[in-house]
Amino acid sequence: MSSSLEAARELLRVFPVVDGHNDLPWALREQVRYDLDARDIATHQNAHLHTDIPRLREGGVGAQYWSVYVRSDLPDAVPATLEQIDCVRQLIVRHPDDLRAASTAADMEAARAEGRIASLMGAEGGHSIANSLGTLRGLYELGVRYMTLTHNDNVAWADSATDAPVAGGLTRFGREVVREMNRLGMLVDLSHVAATTMRDALDTTDAPVIFSHSSARAVCDHPRNIPDDVLERLPANGGVAMVTFVPKFVLQAAVDWTAAADENMRAHGFHHLDTTAEAMKVHHAFEERNPRPIATAATVADHLDHMREVAGVDHLGIGGDYDGTAFTPDGLNDVSGYPNLVAELLDRGWSTADLAKLTWQNSVRVLGAAEDVARDLKGRRGPSNATLEELDS
Repeated sequence: MSSSLEAARELLRVFPVVDGHNDLPWALREQVRYDLDARDIATHQNAHLHTDIPRLREGGVGAQYWSVYVRSDLPDAVPATLEQIDCVRQLIVRHPDDLRAASTAADMEAARAEGRIASLMGAEGGHSIANSLGTLRGLYELGVRYMTLTHNDNVAWADSATDAPVAGGLTRFGREVVREMNRLGMLVDLSHVAATTMRDALDTTDAPVIFSHSSARAVCDHPRNIPDDVLERLPANGGVAMVTFVPKFVLQAAVDWTAAADENMRAHGFHHLDTTAEAMKVHHAFEERNPRPIATAATVADHLDHMREVAGVDHLGIGGDYDGTAFTPDGLNDVSGYPNLVAELLDRGWSTADLAKLTWQNSVRVLGAAEDVARDLKGRRGPSNATLEELDS
């Protein structure tokens, strides 16, 4: 083991990784319909998943935002989201020695002190609230601590990064969603949204925002990434951009390859995000004919170097998107790989103080700051009962 890797592991024992986005609950739905005996994460699940408890431990993970994602084309998004929340709760009950339910910054620190993995939840896509602020509040009460305003498709009140623009950013109701999230203490997540939506949200919010799994657009020109003018606004906002590992978002050659691979999936009758066994056969056959460009830990570190230069080290975090992507970078193959990224950054001259901010401190701070804003706002205003029809008619 290299001296940098040894140092990385030692740092992570003190300041473990807070990962902003992991799609294990959706993978469990898709693969085994929540049969947690069939995918027992207490044991290695290398053949099926990027994530299990042994590899979380090996990777130095101290807190995980489990994504309670559901596809935006589901007609029953709200009950499906509730099933995802139930899945996370079942996992925590099944593995009490390793996982600890967390909904506050204090809970995260308590879990770290106990040597357990703080388990938080984030909803991925505003379609999960079905245009209802009451539903938003319900998700918060169930433990959801961030919501990505969109997923790959627009919602009625916000534009996505990967859909044709309609709203031009946030509508009036979209701004009301942001304000209500602020009042609750739910982090506004700007991954997946259009740059116009990012800017409108920053203009509206009273609390720090996050990007739970996005990288730098200046390094890899993909609409899922963050433009520099938005990164430049994070210091004033107090927010955190959590770099993602998805090759098609971090390596430009992979962007072009993925476009062709996605078209091949559609031509074979599969959704381009399908990771079932049959869909993966199609993926792998395409890859045999067209070798996939390979990202590495160094590729991700390039994004972090740039993001540190633009936003500052106080505004960076990590959001791997494990079990939500078909492919991962070499060295970051699964949740055991975080020490390789930390070692790469050590070799580039990042200090242990800076790395402690990246892995743990920034992400804990931003949730605590959202809680502080919520306490103030709840003293000044009650719940909003505004509707989409009232504000956007």
